[in-house]
Amino acid sequence: MKSAIARFGTAAVTAFLAAAAPVSAQPSKPDGDELAKLFAAADKDSNGRLTLEEAKAGMPRIAANFDKIDKDKKGYVTIEQIKAIAPKR
Repeated sequence: MKSAIARFGTAAVTAFLAAAAPVSAQPSKPDGDELAKLFAAADKDSNGRLTLEEAKAGMPRIAANFDKIDKDKKGYVTIEQIKAIAPKR
């Protein structure tokens, strides 16, 4: 049972990383710097927080996983939260 959960967790994180890039981006996995640039471009009010609306407009795959990332249900996600669930390259 634990190994099935571990496999699911790994698959979910891998799928999420693929979701971090904008739809028009090349299929390569963004590194931390690239994620930060994408995040900054989507963060229209430059407050370091990405709302669901900002994510929908600038990072649609993050928006699709928004509730999973916003575990505390604050209504926003930070770049640190996104990087924390992205697998290391």
